Amino acid sequence: MPGMICDMFEAADPIAANLKFRQPVPACGDTCPAAIDERDVRLLREREELYRLTFNQAAVGIAHVAANGRPVRVNRKYCAITGYSEVELQRLTTCELTHPDDRAQDESLQQRLRSGDIAEYSREKRYLHKNGHAVWINVTVSALFDAAGERRYITVVEDISRRKGAEETLLRMASHDALTGLPNRLLLEDRLSHAIAHAQRTQTLVAVMFVDLDRFKNINDSLGHDAGDEVIVEAGRRIARHLRDGDTAARQGGDEFVVVLGGLAREADACTVAQDILDTLCQPMLLRGQEIFPAGSIGIGLYPRDGTDTPTLLKNADTAMYRAKGDGGNKYQFYANSMSLDALDSLRMEGALRRALERDEFRLYYQPQVDIATGAVIGVEALLRWQPQLGPMIAPDDFIPLAEQTGLIVPIGDWVLATACAQQKSWRDAGLPPLTVSVNLSARQFQHRDLVGLVARLVRDTGCDASSLALEITETAVMENPQAAVAIFRQLSKMGVRLAIDDFGTGYSSLAYLKRFPIDSLKIDRSFVRDITDDTDDAAIVHSVIALAHSMKLKVVAEGVEDARQLQFLREHGCDQMQGYYISKPVPPAGIESLLQNR
Repeated sequence: MPGMICDMFEAADPIAANLKFRQPVPACGDTCPAAIDERDVRLLREREELYRLTFNQAAVGIAHVAANGRPVRVNRKYCAITGYSEVELQRLTTCELTHPDDRAQDESLQQRLRSGDIAEYSREKRYLHKNGHAVWINVTVSALFDAAGERRYITVVEDISRRKGAEETLLRMASHDALTGLPNRLLLEDRLSHAIAHAQRTQTLVAVMFVDLDRFKNINDSLGHDAGDEVIVEAGRRIARHLRDGDTAARQGGDEFVVVLGGLAREADACTVAQDILDTLCQPMLLRGQEIFPAGSIGIGLYPRDGTDTPTLLKNADTAMYRAKGDGGNKYQFYANSMSLDALDSLRMEGALRRALERDEFRLYYQPQVDIATGAVIGVEALLRWQPQLGPMIAPDDFIPLAEQTGLIVPIGDWVLATACAQQKSWRDAGLPPLTVSVNLSARQFQHRDLVGLVARLVRDTGCDASSLALEITETAVMENPQAAVAIFRQLSKMGVRLAIDDFGTGYSSLAYLKRFPIDSLKIDRSFVRDITDDTDDAAIVHSVIALAHSMKLKVVAEGVEDARQLQFLREHGCDQMQGYYISKPVPPAGIESLLQNR
Protein backbone atom coordinates (compact mmCIF):
# COMPACT_ATOMS: atom_id res chain seq x y z
CA MET A 1 0.00 0.00 0.00
CA PRO A 2 2.68 2.61 0.87
CA GLY A 3 4.45 1.82 -2.37
CA MET A 4 1.23 2.37 -4.33
CA ILE A 5 0.62 5.81 -2.76
CA CYS A 6 4.23 6.78 -3.30
CA ASP A 7 3.84 5.84 -6.95
CA MET A 8 0.68 7.95 -7.16
CA PHE A 9 2.40 10.97 -5.64
CA GLU A 10 5.44 10.45 -7.83
CA ALA A 11 3.19 10.33 -10.89
CA ALA A 12 1.35 13.44 -9.76
CA ASP A 13 4.53 15.41 -9.32
CA PRO A 14 8.03 14.36 -10.41
CA ILE A 15 9.61 16.59 -7.80
CA ALA A 16 7.64 14.85 -5.07
CA ALA A 17 9.37 11.63 -6.10
CA ASN A 18 12.18 12.68 -3.75
CA LEU A 19 10.02 11.26 -0.93
CA LYS A 20 10.79 7.51 -0.73
CA PHE A 21 9.41 4.88 1.68
CA ARG A 22 11.83 2.83 3.65
CA GLN A 23 10.25 -0.59 4.41
CA PRO A 24 11.17 -1.62 8.00
CA VAL A 25 12.23 -5.16 8.77
CA PRO A 26 9.83 -6.34 11.51
CA ALA A 27 11.04 -8.43 14.42
CA CYS A 28 9.18 -11.63 15.15
CA GLY A 29 5.78 -10.83 16.68
CA ASP A 30 6.43 -7.08 16.44
CA THR A 31 3.32 -5.12 15.41
CA CYS A 32 4.86 -1.59 15.49
CA PRO A 33 6.00 -1.47 11.82
CA ALA A 34 2.40 -1.75 10.61
CA ALA A 35 1.40 1.21 12.80
CA ILE A 36 4.35 3.23 11.50
CA ASP A 37 3.39 2.41 7.93
CA GLU A 38 -0.17 3.62 8.51
CA ARG A 39 1.07 6.93 9.95
CA ASP A 40 3.41 7.39 6.99
CA VAL A 41 0.56 6.68 4.59
CA ARG A 42 -1.72 9.19 6.34
CA LEU A 43 1.01 11.85 6.43
CA LEU A 44 1.80 11.31 2.79
CA ARG A 45 -1.86 11.59 1.84
CA GLU A 46 -2.17 14.86 3.77
CA ARG A 47 0.94 16.25 2.13
CA GLU A 48 -0.25 15.16 -1.29
CA GLU A 49 -3.63 16.85 -0.78
CA LEU A 50 -1.98 20.05 0.51
CA TYR A 51 0.38 20.10 -2.46
CA ARG A 52 -2.45 19.46 -4.92
CA LEU A 53 -4.62 22.24 -3.50
CA THR A 54 -1.75 24.73 -3.34
CA PHE A 55 -0.59 23.90 -6.85
CA ASN A 56 -3.99 24.03 -8.52
CA GLN A 57 -5.48 26.97 -6.62
CA ALA A 58 -2.44 29.26 -6.98
CA ALA A 59 -3.20 32.73 -8.37
CA VAL A 60 -0.23 32.43 -10.73
CA GLY A 61 0.55 29.93 -13.44
CA ILE A 62 3.02 27.21 -12.41
CA ALA A 63 4.72 24.67 -14.64
CA HIS A 64 7.22 21.92 -13.84
CA VAL A 65 9.38 21.74 -16.95
CA ALA A 66 11.70 18.94 -18.01
CA ALA A 67 15.20 19.48 -19.36
CA ASN A 68 13.85 19.24 -22.92
CA GLY A 69 11.71 22.33 -22.34
CA ARG A 70 8.36 20.51 -22.26
CA PRO A 71 6.06 20.96 -19.27
CA VAL A 72 5.64 17.81 -17.18
CA ARG A 73 2.87 19.26 -15.09
CA VAL A 74 1.00 22.58 -15.09
CA ASN A 75 -1.68 24.06 -12.88
CA ARG A 76 -5.06 25.46 -13.83
CA LYS A 77 -3.91 29.08 -13.96
CA TYR A 78 -1.12 28.20 -16.40
CA CYS A 79 -3.69 26.55 -18.67
CA ALA A 80 -5.97 29.59 -18.38
CA ILE A 81 -3.17 31.98 -19.33
CA THR A 82 -2.09 29.99 -22.39
CA GLY A 83 -5.48 28.64 -23.46
CA TYR A 84 -4.12 25.08 -23.76
CA SER A 85 -5.03 21.99 -21.77
CA GLU A 86 -2.36 20.22 -19.72
CA VAL A 87 -2.13 17.42 -22.30
CA GLU A 88 -1.66 19.94 -25.13
CA LEU A 89 1.00 21.81 -23.19
CA GLN A 90 2.97 18.63 -22.61
CA ARG A 91 3.42 18.41 -26.39
CA LEU A 92 4.79 21.96 -26.62
CA THR A 93 8.09 23.45 -25.49
CA THR A 94 8.15 26.73 -23.62
CA CYS A 95 10.06 28.12 -26.61
CA GLU A 96 7.12 27.28 -28.89
CA LEU A 97 4.79 29.04 -26.45
CA THR A 98 6.93 32.18 -26.52
CA HIS A 99 6.36 34.99 -29.02
CA PRO A 100 8.98 34.78 -31.83
CA ASP A 101 10.30 38.27 -31.06
CA ASP A 102 11.04 37.26 -27.46
CA ARG A 103 12.75 33.93 -28.08
CA ALA A 104 16.31 35.19 -28.60
CA GLN A 105 16.55 36.72 -25.13
CA ASP A 106 14.90 33.62 -23.67
CA GLU A 107 17.52 31.38 -25.26
CA SER A 108 20.33 33.55 -23.90
CA LEU A 109 18.90 33.35 -20.37
CA GLN A 110 18.25 29.61 -20.69
CA GLN A 111 21.85 29.07 -21.72
CA ARG A 112 23.05 30.91 -18.60
CA LEU A 113 20.65 28.83 -16.53
CA ARG A 114 21.94 25.55 -18.03
CA SER A 115 25.56 26.56 -17.51
CA GLY A 116 24.96 27.37 -13.85
CA ASP A 117 25.86 31.03 -14.39
CA ILE A 118 22.52 31.97 -12.80
CA ALA A 119 20.09 29.99 -10.63
CA GLU A 120 16.96 31.79 -11.84
CA TYR A 121 15.80 34.71 -13.92
CA SER A 122 12.74 36.94 -14.21
CA ARG A 123 11.59 38.94 -17.20
CA GLU A 124 8.57 40.29 -19.02
CA LYS A 125 7.72 38.67 -22.33
CA ARG A 126 4.82 37.44 -24.44
CA TYR A 127 3.26 34.00 -24.69
CA LEU A 128 1.24 33.01 -27.74
CA HIS A 129 -2.27 32.07 -26.63
CA LYS A 130 -3.90 29.08 -28.28
CA ASN A 131 -6.24 31.39 -30.19
CA GLY A 132 -3.28 33.30 -31.64
CA HIS A 133 -3.14 36.53 -29.66
CA ALA A 134 -0.15 37.58 -27.55
CA VAL A 135 -0.38 37.48 -23.75
CA TRP A 136 2.02 39.64 -21.77
CA ILE A 137 3.45 37.78 -18.78
CA ASN A 138 5.97 38.24 -16.02
CA VAL A 139 7.85 34.94 -15.80
CA THR A 140 10.31 33.59 -13.23
CA VAL A 141 12.26 30.45 -14.14
CA SER A 142 14.27 28.56 -11.50
CA ALA A 143 16.58 25.58 -12.08
CA LEU A 144 16.78 22.55 -9.77
CA PHE A 145 17.69 18.86 -9.81
CA ASP A 146 15.43 15.95 -8.91
CA ALA A 147 16.40 12.88 -6.86
CA ALA A 148 17.78 11.19 -9.95
CA GLY A 149 20.04 14.15 -10.69
CA GLU A 150 17.94 15.23 -13.68
CA ARG A 151 17.69 18.97 -14.38
CA ARG A 152 14.21 20.41 -13.95
CA TYR A 153 12.75 23.92 -14.08
CA ILE A 154 10.00 25.62 -12.13
CA THR A 155 8.26 28.29 -14.20
CA VAL A 156 5.99 30.80 -12.45
CA VAL A 157 3.88 33.00 -14.73
CA GLU A 158 1.79 36.11 -13.96
CA ASP A 159 -0.54 37.60 -16.60
CA ILE A 160 0.31 41.33 -16.90
CA SER A 161 -1.64 42.02 -20.09
CA ARG A 162 -3.92 44.56 -18.44
CA ARG A 163 -1.02 46.57 -17.04
CA LYS A 164 0.82 46.43 -20.35
CA GLY A 165 -2.31 47.59 -22.14
CA ALA A 166 -2.58 50.57 -19.79
CA GLU A 167 1.09 51.36 -20.36
CA GLU A 168 0.71 51.27 -24.13
CA THR A 169 -2.42 53.41 -24.00
CA LEU A 170 -0.71 55.99 -21.83
CA LEU A 171 2.33 56.02 -24.08
CA ARG A 172 0.14 56.48 -27.16
CA MET A 173 -1.79 59.30 -25.56
CA ALA A 174 1.38 61.03 -24.41
CA SER A 175 3.23 60.76 -27.72
CA HIS A 176 0.54 61.35 -30.35
CA ASP A 177 -1.72 64.24 -31.20
CA ALA A 178 -5.30 63.47 -30.19
CA LEU A 179 -6.89 65.22 -33.18
CA THR A 180 -4.81 63.93 -36.10
CA GLY A 181 -3.23 60.80 -34.64
CA LEU A 182 0.16 62.08 -35.84
CA PRO A 183 3.21 62.13 -33.55
CA ASN A 184 3.26 65.15 -31.26
CA ARG A 185 6.23 67.37 -30.50
CA LEU A 186 7.68 64.98 -27.93
CA LEU A 187 7.80 62.01 -30.28
CA LEU A 188 8.93 64.30 -33.10
CA GLU A 189 11.98 65.44 -31.13
CA ASP A 190 12.85 61.84 -30.32
CA ARG A 191 12.65 60.79 -33.97
CA LEU A 192 14.58 63.85 -35.12
CA SER A 193 17.36 63.00 -32.66
CA HIS A 194 17.55 59.49 -34.13
CA ALA A 195 17.58 60.89 -37.68
CA ILE A 196 20.48 63.19 -36.78
CA ALA A 197 22.43 60.32 -35.22
CA HIS A 198 21.87 58.20 -38.34
CA ALA A 199 22.96 61.07 -40.59
CA GLN A 200 26.16 61.48 -38.57
CA ARG A 201 27.01 57.83 -39.17
CA THR A 202 26.08 57.78 -42.85
CA GLN A 203 27.22 61.29 -43.84
CA THR A 204 23.77 62.14 -45.21
CA LEU A 205 21.41 65.09 -44.81
CA VAL A 206 18.34 65.59 -42.65
CA ALA A 207 15.65 68.08 -43.66
CA VAL A 208 13.34 69.58 -41.05
CA MET A 209 10.27 71.30 -42.49
CA PHE A 210 7.90 73.59 -40.61
CA VAL A 211 4.56 73.56 -42.44
CA ASP A 212 2.04 76.25 -41.50
CA LEU A 213 -1.41 76.55 -43.07
CA ASP A 214 -1.99 79.96 -44.66
CA ARG A 215 -5.10 81.96 -43.71
CA PHE A 216 -6.24 79.22 -41.36
CA LYS A 217 -7.69 81.79 -38.95
CA ASN A 218 -10.16 82.81 -41.66
CA ILE A 219 -11.49 79.23 -41.80
CA ASN A 220 -11.91 79.11 -38.03
CA ASP A 221 -13.60 82.50 -37.91
CA SER A 222 -15.97 81.88 -40.82
CA LEU A 223 -16.82 78.18 -40.47
CA GLY A 224 -16.10 77.49 -36.81
CA HIS A 225 -13.51 75.52 -34.86
CA ASP A 226 -15.01 72.14 -35.71
CA ALA A 227 -14.55 72.91 -39.39
CA GLY A 228 -11.03 74.07 -38.63
CA ASP A 229 -10.32 70.74 -36.96
CA GLU A 230 -11.49 68.93 -40.10
CA VAL A 231 -9.07 70.99 -42.19
CA ILE A 232 -6.19 70.17 -39.83
CA VAL A 233 -6.96 66.44 -39.98
CA GLU A 234 -7.14 66.46 -43.78
CA ALA A 235 -3.96 68.55 -44.05
CA GLY A 236 -2.16 66.02 -41.86
CA ARG A 237 -3.30 63.19 -44.14
CA ARG A 238 -2.17 65.03 -47.26
CA ILE A 239 1.26 65.83 -45.83
CA ALA A 240 1.86 62.26 -44.64
CA ARG A 241 0.87 60.91 -48.06
CA HIS A 242 4.11 62.22 -49.62
CA LEU A 243 6.52 60.73 -47.09
CA ARG A 244 8.57 57.55 -47.20
CA ASP A 245 8.57 54.86 -44.57
CA GLY A 246 10.85 56.13 -41.82
CA ASP A 247 10.03 59.81 -42.41
CA THR A 248 7.94 61.64 -39.83
CA ALA A 249 5.01 64.03 -40.07
CA ALA A 250 4.04 65.50 -36.71
CA ARG A 251 1.59 68.08 -35.49
CA GLN A 252 3.38 70.89 -33.71
CA GLY A 253 0.19 72.49 -32.45
CA GLY A 254 -2.52 74.71 -33.87
CA ASP A 255 -2.20 74.70 -37.65
CA GLU A 256 1.52 73.85 -37.67
CA PHE A 257 3.09 70.58 -38.77
CA VAL A 258 6.71 69.43 -38.79
CA VAL A 259 8.18 66.99 -41.30
CA VAL A 260 11.49 65.15 -40.79
CA LEU A 261 13.18 63.65 -43.84
CA GLY A 262 16.23 61.55 -42.98
CA GLY A 263 18.97 60.02 -45.10
CA LEU A 264 18.81 62.58 -47.93
CA ALA A 265 21.61 62.64 -50.49
CA ARG A 266 20.91 66.12 -51.88
CA GLU A 267 19.22 69.35 -50.92
CA ALA A 268 17.09 68.98 -54.06
CA ASP A 269 15.38 65.94 -52.50
CA ALA A 270 13.93 68.21 -49.82
CA CYS A 271 12.79 70.68 -52.50
CA THR A 272 10.85 67.93 -54.29
CA VAL A 273 8.99 66.85 -51.17
CA ALA A 274 8.28 70.45 -50.10
CA GLN A 275 6.79 71.29 -53.49
CA ASP A 276 4.69 68.11 -53.47
CA ILE A 277 3.30 69.07 -50.07
CA LEU A 278 2.47 72.60 -51.24
CA ASP A 279 0.77 71.24 -54.35
CA THR A 280 -1.40 68.79 -52.43
CA LEU A 281 -2.35 71.36 -49.78
CA CYS A 282 -3.63 73.66 -52.52
CA GLN A 283 -6.07 71.06 -53.83
CA PRO A 284 -9.71 72.02 -53.15
CA MET A 285 -11.34 70.63 -50.04
CA LEU A 286 -15.09 70.17 -49.70
CA LEU A 287 -16.09 71.27 -46.24
CA ARG A 288 -19.74 71.17 -45.24
CA GLY A 289 -20.92 71.77 -48.75
CA GLN A 290 -18.43 74.57 -49.35
CA GLU A 291 -15.28 74.28 -51.41
CA ILE A 292 -12.20 75.83 -49.83
CA PHE A 293 -8.64 76.11 -51.10
CA PRO A 294 -6.12 75.83 -48.27
CA ALA A 295 -2.46 76.59 -48.78
CA GLY A 296 0.73 76.41 -46.76
CA SER A 297 4.10 77.99 -46.06
CA ILE A 298 7.14 75.79 -45.48
CA GLY A 299 10.44 76.61 -43.80
CA ILE A 300 13.33 74.15 -44.20
CA GLY A 301 16.40 73.63 -42.04
CA LEU A 302 19.10 71.19 -43.16
CA TYR A 303 21.42 69.10 -41.00
CA PRO A 304 24.34 69.73 -40.69
CA ARG A 305 24.38 73.11 -42.46
CA ASP A 306 21.67 74.80 -40.41
CA GLY A 307 22.17 73.02 -37.12
CA THR A 308 23.55 69.85 -35.59
CA ASP A 309 21.02 69.35 -32.80
CA THR A 310 17.26 69.07 -32.48
CA PRO A 311 16.42 72.47 -30.90
CA THR A 312 18.56 74.42 -33.37
CA LEU A 313 17.15 72.70 -36.44
CA LEU A 314 13.58 73.19 -35.24
CA LYS A 315 14.21 76.84 -34.41
CA ASN A 316 15.85 77.58 -37.75
CA ALA A 317 13.16 75.77 -39.76
CA ASP A 318 10.56 77.78 -37.84
CA THR A 319 12.42 81.00 -38.65
CA ALA A 320 12.51 80.07 -42.34
CA MET A 321 8.77 79.32 -42.31
CA TYR A 322 7.98 82.80 -41.03
CA ARG A 323 10.12 84.25 -43.82
CA ALA A 324 8.14 82.20 -46.38
CA LYS A 325 4.86 83.40 -44.86
CA GLY A 326 6.11 86.97 -44.81
CA ASP A 327 6.89 86.71 -48.51
CA GLY A 328 3.27 85.96 -49.30
CA GLY A 329 2.93 82.29 -48.39
CA ASN A 330 2.30 79.21 -50.52
CA LYS A 331 6.05 78.69 -50.94
CA TYR A 332 9.00 77.01 -49.27
CA GLN A 333 12.07 78.77 -47.94
CA PHE A 334 15.43 77.40 -46.79
CA TYR A 335 16.98 78.84 -43.66
CA ALA A 336 19.80 81.37 -44.02
CA ASN A 337 22.12 82.69 -41.32
CA SER A 338 20.96 86.22 -42.01
CA MET A 339 17.55 85.30 -40.64
CA SER A 340 18.88 84.86 -37.11
CA LEU A 341 18.87 88.44 -35.95
CA ASP A 342 19.21 87.29 -32.36
CA ALA A 343 22.44 85.31 -32.90
CA LEU A 344 24.59 88.08 -31.44
CA ASP A 345 22.20 88.57 -28.53
CA SER A 346 22.49 84.86 -27.76
CA LEU A 347 26.28 85.10 -27.69
CA ARG A 348 26.13 88.08 -25.38
CA MET A 349 23.70 86.28 -23.09
CA GLU A 350 26.06 83.31 -22.81
CA GLY A 351 28.82 85.62 -21.59
CA ALA A 352 26.48 87.27 -19.11
CA LEU A 353 25.29 83.86 -17.93
CA ARG A 354 28.87 82.79 -17.23
CA ARG A 355 29.37 85.89 -15.07
CA ALA A 356 26.02 85.61 -13.28
CA LEU A 357 27.26 83.05 -10.75
CA GLU A 358 30.30 85.14 -9.89
CA ARG A 359 28.12 88.23 -9.46
CA ASP A 360 25.51 86.44 -7.33
CA GLU A 361 22.76 87.35 -9.78
CA PHE A 362 20.68 84.19 -9.38
CA ARG A 363 17.71 84.03 -7.04
CA LEU A 364 15.55 81.17 -5.82
CA TYR A 365 11.81 81.65 -5.68
CA TYR A 366 9.55 79.05 -4.09
CA GLN A 367 6.10 77.86 -5.13
CA PRO A 368 3.95 76.25 -2.42
CA GLN A 369 2.77 72.66 -2.77
CA VAL A 370 -0.55 71.90 -1.09
CA ASP A 371 -2.15 68.70 0.17
CA ILE A 372 -5.43 68.63 -1.77
CA ALA A 373 -7.32 66.76 0.95
CA THR A 374 -6.40 69.08 3.84
CA GLY A 375 -5.37 72.32 2.14
CA ALA A 376 -2.14 72.37 4.17
CA VAL A 377 1.10 73.67 2.66
CA ILE A 378 3.39 70.66 2.88
CA GLY A 379 6.25 71.67 0.62
CA VAL A 380 7.68 74.09 -1.91
CA GLU A 381 9.38 73.80 -5.27
CA ALA A 382 12.57 75.83 -5.72
CA LEU A 383 12.49 77.76 -9.00
CA LEU A 384 15.44 79.65 -10.47
CA ARG A 385 15.35 83.32 -11.49
CA TRP A 386 18.10 85.50 -12.96
CA GLN A 387 18.31 89.10 -11.81
CA PRO A 388 21.14 90.87 -13.71
CA GLN A 389 22.74 93.86 -12.03
CA LEU A 390 21.41 95.99 -14.87
CA GLY A 391 18.08 95.19 -16.44
CA PRO A 392 14.87 93.32 -15.61
CA MET A 393 14.61 89.83 -14.15
CA ILE A 394 15.00 87.06 -16.74
CA ALA A 395 12.63 84.08 -16.73
CA PRO A 396 14.07 80.52 -16.83
CA ASP A 397 12.66 79.78 -20.29
CA ASP A 398 14.89 82.53 -21.66
CA PHE A 399 18.19 81.22 -20.30
CA ILE A 400 17.86 77.57 -19.18
CA PRO A 401 18.09 76.18 -22.77
CA LEU A 402 21.29 78.15 -23.29
CA ALA A 403 22.66 76.94 -19.95
CA GLU A 404 21.88 73.34 -20.97
CA GLN A 405 23.53 73.82 -24.35
CA THR A 406 26.72 75.33 -22.91
CA GLY A 407 27.02 73.03 -19.90
CA LEU A 408 26.61 75.94 -17.47
CA ILE A 409 23.55 74.19 -16.11
CA VAL A 410 25.80 71.96 -13.96
CA PRO A 411 27.38 74.70 -11.79
CA ILE A 412 24.10 76.64 -11.79
CA GLY A 413 22.24 73.51 -10.73
CA ASP A 414 24.76 72.88 -7.95
CA TRP A 415 24.15 76.43 -6.69
CA VAL A 416 20.39 75.85 -6.73
CA LEU A 417 20.73 72.63 -4.75
CA ALA A 418 23.04 74.18 -2.15
CA THR A 419 20.84 77.26 -1.73
CA ALA A 420 17.65 75.20 -1.38
CA CYS A 421 19.26 72.95 1.25
CA ALA A 422 20.42 75.96 3.25
CA GLN A 423 16.96 77.54 3.01
CA GLN A 424 15.28 74.39 4.29
CA LYS A 425 17.59 74.44 7.33
CA SER A 426 16.88 78.16 7.87
CA TRP A 427 13.11 77.63 7.86
CA ARG A 428 13.43 74.72 10.25
CA ASP A 429 15.57 76.77 12.65
CA ALA A 430 12.98 79.58 12.48
CA GLY A 431 10.34 77.19 13.81
CA LEU A 432 8.25 77.04 10.65
CA PRO A 433 6.15 73.93 10.02
CA PRO A 434 8.09 71.12 8.31
CA LEU A 435 8.39 71.71 4.58
CA THR A 436 9.70 69.46 1.84
CA VAL A 437 11.85 71.47 -0.57
CA SER A 438 11.77 70.12 -4.13
CA VAL A 439 14.67 70.84 -6.47
CA ASN A 440 14.74 70.15 -10.19
CA LEU A 441 17.75 68.26 -11.51
CA SER A 442 18.74 68.83 -15.13
CA ALA A 443 19.59 65.88 -17.35
CA ARG A 444 23.26 66.88 -17.23
CA GLN A 445 23.26 67.04 -13.45
CA PHE A 446 21.61 63.65 -13.21
CA GLN A 447 24.25 62.15 -15.48
CA HIS A 448 27.07 63.72 -13.45
CA ARG A 449 29.18 60.96 -11.97
CA ASP A 450 29.36 62.52 -8.49
CA LEU A 451 25.71 63.50 -8.02
CA VAL A 452 25.21 61.22 -5.01
CA GLY A 453 28.40 62.50 -3.38
CA LEU A 454 27.37 66.11 -4.04
CA VAL A 455 23.98 65.63 -2.40
CA ALA A 456 25.56 63.89 0.59
CA ARG A 457 28.06 66.73 1.07
CA LEU A 458 25.41 69.44 0.79
CA VAL A 459 23.10 67.72 3.26
CA ARG A 460 25.99 67.37 5.70
CA ASP A 461 27.43 70.88 5.23
CA THR A 462 24.13 72.80 5.30
CA GLY A 463 22.46 70.75 8.03
CA CYS A 464 19.48 70.13 5.78
CA ASP A 465 17.16 67.28 6.77
CA ALA A 466 17.59 64.75 3.94
CA SER A 467 14.02 63.51 4.38
CA SER A 468 12.78 67.06 3.69
CA LEU A 469 14.67 67.27 0.39
CA ALA A 470 12.98 66.06 -2.79
CA LEU A 471 14.84 65.78 -6.08
CA GLU A 472 12.84 65.98 -9.31
CA ILE A 473 14.13 64.57 -12.60
CA THR A 474 12.20 64.54 -15.85
CA GLU A 475 10.83 61.30 -17.22
CA THR A 476 12.80 61.74 -20.47
CA ALA A 477 16.12 62.26 -18.67
CA VAL A 478 15.60 59.17 -16.51
CA MET A 479 14.82 56.94 -19.48
CA GLU A 480 18.04 57.89 -21.31
CA ASN A 481 19.77 55.28 -19.14
CA PRO A 482 17.19 53.62 -16.90
CA GLN A 483 19.58 51.03 -15.45
CA ALA A 484 21.98 53.74 -14.27
CA ALA A 485 19.01 55.73 -12.97
CA VAL A 486 17.94 52.80 -10.80
CA ALA A 487 21.38 52.68 -9.15
CA ILE A 488 21.47 56.45 -8.54
CA PHE A 489 17.93 56.53 -7.20
CA ARG A 490 18.66 53.69 -4.79
CA GLN A 491 21.69 55.47 -3.35
CA LEU A 492 19.79 58.73 -2.93
CA SER A 493 16.81 56.93 -1.42
CA LYS A 494 19.09 55.18 1.08
CA MET A 495 20.19 58.65 2.26
CA GLY A 496 16.54 59.49 2.96
CA VAL A 497 16.12 61.87 0.02
CA ARG A 498 12.70 61.83 -1.62
CA LEU A 499 12.51 61.30 -5.37
CA ALA A 500 9.98 62.40 -7.97
CA ILE A 501 9.54 61.93 -11.70
CA ASP A 502 8.81 65.38 -13.15
CA ASP A 503 6.61 66.15 -16.18
CA PHE A 504 5.23 62.61 -16.12
CA GLY A 505 3.23 61.70 -19.23
CA THR A 506 5.38 63.74 -21.60
CA GLY A 507 8.08 61.09 -22.07
CA TYR A 508 8.33 57.38 -22.79
CA SER A 509 8.57 55.66 -19.45
CA SER A 510 8.28 51.92 -19.21
CA LEU A 511 6.06 51.17 -16.24
CA ALA A 512 8.23 48.11 -15.65
CA TYR A 513 11.16 50.45 -14.98
CA LEU A 514 9.05 52.82 -12.90
CA LYS A 515 8.26 49.91 -10.60
CA ARG A 516 12.00 49.41 -10.05
CA PHE A 517 12.68 53.06 -9.22
CA PRO A 518 12.48 53.80 -5.47
CA ILE A 519 10.54 56.98 -6.20
CA ASP A 520 7.95 58.63 -4.00
CA SER A 521 5.83 60.62 -6.43
CA LEU A 522 4.94 61.49 -10.00
CA LYS A 523 4.36 65.08 -11.13
CA ILE A 524 1.77 65.63 -13.86
CA ASP A 525 2.97 68.20 -16.37
CA ARG A 526 1.09 71.50 -16.52
CA SER A 527 0.38 70.94 -20.23
CA PHE A 528 -2.09 68.18 -19.26
CA VAL A 529 -3.57 70.07 -16.29
CA ARG A 530 -4.26 73.26 -18.24
CA ASP A 531 -7.24 71.90 -20.20
CA ILE A 532 -8.45 68.99 -18.02
CA THR A 533 -11.89 70.52 -17.57
CA ASP A 534 -12.41 71.10 -21.30
CA ASP A 535 -10.26 68.55 -23.14
CA THR A 536 -11.36 64.92 -22.78
CA ASP A 537 -7.96 63.63 -23.91
CA ASP A 538 -6.09 65.59 -21.24
CA ALA A 539 -8.67 64.53 -18.66
CA ALA A 540 -8.21 60.88 -19.62
CA ILE A 541 -4.41 61.17 -19.41
CA VAL A 542 -4.54 62.77 -15.95
CA HIS A 543 -7.03 60.16 -14.72
CA SER A 544 -4.82 57.34 -16.07
CA VAL A 545 -1.66 58.75 -14.50
CA ILE A 546 -3.33 59.10 -11.09
CA ALA A 547 -4.70 55.56 -11.23
CA LEU A 548 -1.41 54.06 -12.37
CA ALA A 549 0.61 55.98 -9.78
CA HIS A 550 -1.67 54.90 -6.95
CA SER A 551 -1.48 51.30 -8.14
CA MET A 552 2.28 51.59 -7.59
CA LYS A 553 1.72 53.30 -4.20
CA LEU A 554 3.09 56.63 -5.44
CA LYS A 555 1.86 60.13 -4.62
CA VAL A 556 0.69 62.36 -7.48
CA VAL A 557 1.46 66.09 -7.69
CA ALA A 558 -0.31 68.23 -10.30
CA GLU A 559 1.53 71.28 -11.64
CA GLY A 560 0.05 74.45 -13.08
CA VAL A 561 -3.30 74.49 -11.27
CA GLU A 562 -4.83 77.89 -12.00
CA ASP A 563 -8.53 77.74 -11.12
CA ALA A 564 -11.10 76.09 -8.88
CA ARG A 565 -12.48 73.84 -11.63
CA GLN A 566 -9.08 72.24 -12.19
CA LEU A 567 -8.64 71.74 -8.45
CA GLN A 568 -12.11 70.17 -8.18
CA PHE A 569 -11.31 67.74 -11.02
CA LEU A 570 -8.06 66.73 -9.33
CA ARG A 571 -9.79 66.31 -5.96
CA GLU A 572 -12.53 64.13 -7.47
CA HIS A 573 -9.96 61.91 -9.18
CA GLY A 574 -7.85 61.40 -6.06
CA CYS A 575 -4.80 63.55 -6.87
CA ASP A 576 -2.72 63.97 -3.71
CA GLN A 577 -0.97 67.33 -4.06
CA MET A 578 -1.00 70.39 -6.29
CA GLN A 579 0.82 73.62 -7.02
CA GLY A 580 0.05 76.56 -9.26
CA TYR A 581 -1.08 80.16 -9.44
CA TYR A 582 -4.44 79.22 -7.91
CA ILE A 583 -2.60 78.93 -4.59
CA SER A 584 0.41 81.17 -5.17
CA LYS A 585 2.87 82.19 -7.82
CA PRO A 586 6.56 81.55 -7.01
CA VAL A 587 7.68 83.97 -4.28
CA PRO A 588 10.93 84.80 -2.45
CA PRO A 589 11.63 83.00 0.85
CA ALA A 590 9.97 85.78 2.84
CA GLY A 591 6.78 85.22 0.87
CA ILE A 592 6.66 81.59 1.96
CA GLU A 593 7.16 82.60 5.58
CA SER A 594 4.32 85.11 5.29
CA LEU A 595 2.06 82.55 3.62
CA LEU A 596 2.63 79.98 6.37
CA GLN A 597 2.05 82.50 9.13
CA ASN A 598 -1.23 83.66 7.57
CA ARG A 599 -2.74 80.20 6.92
